[in-house]
Amino acid sequence: MSVERSLAKLLGEKGLSERRACRVLNAKRSSIRNAAKPESELNAKLRVELKSLSQDYSFYGTPRASAVMWDRYGVNHKRVERLRVEEGLPLPRKLKHYRPSTEPWERPAEGTRPNEVWSLDFVHHRTEHGQELKMLTVIDEYSRECLEIRVEKQMKHDVVMETLDELMNERGAPVYLRSDNGAEFIAAALQEWLRAKGVKAIFIEPGHPWQNGYIESFNGKFRAECLDRELFYSRAEAQIIVDRYREFYNTERPHSALGYRAPLEVLAWQQRKIATIRNDFPGGRKEG
Repeated sequence: MSVERSLAKLLGEKGLSERRACRVLNAKRSSIRNAAKPESELNAKLRVELKSLSQDYSFYGTPRASAVMWDRYGVNHKRVERLRVEEGLPLPRKLKHYRPSTEPWERPAEGTRPNEVWSLDFVHHRTEHGQELKMLTVIDEYSRECLEIRVEKQMKHDVVMETLDELMNERGAPVYLRSDNGAEFIAAALQEWLRAKGVKAIFIEPGHPWQNGYIESFNGKFRAECLDRELFYSRAEAQIIVDRYREFYNTERPHSALGYRAPLEVLAWQQRKIATIRNDFPGGRKEG
């Protein structure tokens, strides 16, 4: 519009009326008369923030970027979307979606509280030198918190048992443990150990990965947002990087299923709410 305004001014200097100049330029007189307002300081700051966010976390789309900007500046998604378009910021790569199965199925033991249902699975990757890496991922299905990502060259049931033992000593044992039918998970020694811990193992049906959807969803994000963006030259380096991603995932990354809040942020809010209720009703909720 600044170009049209300059042309209209030039035609006016040549003796053409404003009305006729706008007709020639196919422009509205109000847009020619009203000069553009200077951009606000907030918008300028938002542009810088959005560019930085897109550079650091290219997998953030408009919803997650809007959630971050709302927390920082209280601006709505419309402004964020407009500024992203004006800055030409790239959109995240769309993942291929498969049609859901039409078979009737109900998830056994849906988590209703933290530390009730854990899911675990393996993710395979390679270093830049071609060395194979096997990563054990463990999440809490209710809170979506990633409890552990362990990186090894090889991993059998004894390493899985050791990892779970460390987690249970720190957090307590879950009621259920969901996994596929991999040899590391169905091993007799591991199953006997779980029974001794009072943990019930739930195995999904072979060839039905969507039955373990929480961990499959996490593994997809983990690969797209970490593994595909990083170069690993050793197992030790990979462990450091994935631990950093796990901390980011739990404390900063907005999660759409949690109202664009991070898992630990939601857990902290729930604990504060429970503590408030207990303080208000120390002997239980009053009648009437």
